[in-house]
Amino acid sequence: MAAAPIDATITLPGSKSMTNRALVLAALGTSAGVLHGALCARDTDLMAGGLTAMGASVDRRGTEWTVRPSPLRGPCAVDVGNAGTVMRFLPVIAALASGPVTFDGDPRARVRPLGPVIDALRALGVEVDDGGRGGLPFVVHGGGLPGGTVTVDASRSSQFVSALLLAACRADKPLTVRHEGPPMPSGPHVRMTVAMLRSAGVAVHAGLDEWTVEPGAVGRSAWSVEPDLSNAAAFLAAALVTGGTVRIPDWPVETTQAGAALPALFARMGAVVEAGAAGLKLAGGGRIEGVDVDLHDVGELAPVVAAVCALADSPSQLRGIAHLREHETDRLAALRTELCKLGGHVTETADGLLIRPASLHGGTFRTYYDHRLATAAAVLGLAVTGVRVENVATTAKTLPDFVPMWQAMLAGAGS
Repeated sequence: MAAAPIDATITLPGSKSMTNRALVLAALGTSAGVLHGALCARDTDLMAGGLTAMGASVDRRGTEWTVRPSPLRGPCAVDVGNAGTVMRFLPVIAALASGPVTFDGDPRARVRPLGPVIDALRALGVEVDDGGRGGLPFVVHGGGLPGGTVTVDASRSSQFVSALLLAACRADKPLTVRHEGPPMPSGPHVRMTVAMLRSAGVAVHAGLDEWTVEPGAVGRSAWSVEPDLSNAAAFLAAALVTGGTVRIPDWPVETTQAGAALPALFARMGAVVEAGAAGLKLAGGGRIEGVDVDLHDVGELAPVVAAVCALADSPSQLRGIAHLREHETDRLAALRTELCKLGGHVTETADGLLIRPASLHGGTFRTYYDHRLATAAAVLGLAVTGVRVENVATTAKTLPDFVPMWQAMLAGAGS
């Protein structure tokens, strides 16, 4: 528990989403590409490892990574771990390889949805051997991506669309991707994919639930990776729940990241926010107000937001996040279970959570090997005595330095 209001300046590592997209684009490039400010974490290690297995070279020196493209090839094996971007992006990239590429990952990865990627590849004429499972493990038999038009139901993950768009720059002819089904979640991530493709010189035509990529050279040789704004959630929440102040000096003025929603969201819950060219400053306003909010586009923020809502003095409803049941764990069930164990009053709805004010107490908060749950639990521990975070090391998935960063923040608060 924090002994005093937080007062800290936080330097965030690079964005996982941008790092992994830049790695893929650099591997598909015409010359060596350099990533400045790359995130060093398990998910990005897995992406680099998968691209290396298929023939690219990734030289990592701190946060500066140099990617040297090479003709993609098999046979090889790719470990996707439990990284959504790796398990969805690289099978489509493997269609460009000469030879078979085998994919497998952590036990949880074997139950996460991959059918739309497999179905899309088959619709485009790519052979995929999955033994009828519709998921891991499977083999993609490369040889090229013909292009054309493919329809995909991306209502369970926007990564299905991003995967196809990234590989389309190397297709034989233009590729049109159409989303058909319930609304697609995490729209900012597709906008990030489109923006990065365009910045690399690839022509992308984007419409309503339809995107067309023209084949062309990936000509960009340098990528500056923005700080990971989603990883800022717990630190900004720390200021709100302790009535303190957190400053993030390198907060971008314009960005496609989902974490850009945090300042406005926490302002609705009682924070005082200042943002501009000098960065972001967020201060707790003295009380935490509940919120009724649709997080469909920014679901990755939901675990920390739910933790803050559990400390609010009025009810909250988090909507539009049914797709979180298929993330690193079933995040809705996990949040309900763990918050209720600490005395919370949380109900699962069809597409989210209803959280009512309650007096919380200490206990062990299980993380289910999910980094977002670990950071949510850490936020609760600032305001509730005796909260223990099980396996906080799982934060290494996207933020390996979370523990020392958190401890340094607390030291500034005098704990």
